Amino acid sequence: MKIILGLGNPGVEYANTRHNAGILLVDNFSQKLSSPYGWRREKNKFIFKSDKFTLIKTASVFMNESGNLVKDFQYLTPDPSPNLGEGSLFVVHDDLDIKLGEYKIQKGMGPKVHNGVLSVENKLKTKDFWRIRIGIDNRTTPIDGETYVLQKFSPDERKILDSVFEEICKKLI
Repeated sequence: MKIILGLGNPGVEYANTRHNAGILLVDNFSQKLSSPYGWRREKNKFIFKSDKFTLIKTASVFMNESGNLVKDFQYLTPDPSPNLGEGSLFVVHDDLDIKLGEYKIQKGMGPKVHNGVLSVENKLKTKDFWRIRIGIDNRTTPIDGETYVLQKFSPDERKILDSVFEEICKKLI
């Protein structure tokens, strides 16, 4: 079972924002999987289970407290495999260090500063999990990162993002 946690913020005001790239990916991925239950709410998160995957996204937890979404999964042990193996935890998040249209899947590595990832690391007491870093930087004018990540994707940016999601989903399957 691969566990894929999509980071983001809850609520309609954050839907389709750059900071919700992780949630957008798990939503996209769930459409490719079959499950008799679909998404269901469990406490502070939504969970989607299929034969090989458990997808998780927030129901009420904001990005900077994302570790609260994995507290039920503290039994996970670090995956010693360098491959995208079974039993692996994948944390999917936006990354301003990567251009829109690009992504990186890395183990134990991530952006210089991302409070959502830091919260997960602190809760699990390890950095030894996979990160799917989705590039969101498409700035054409100077704007601070904190403001930028809360802006919505344009339709053209969303097309680029959807093609990135297709590539990532193929790699995970």
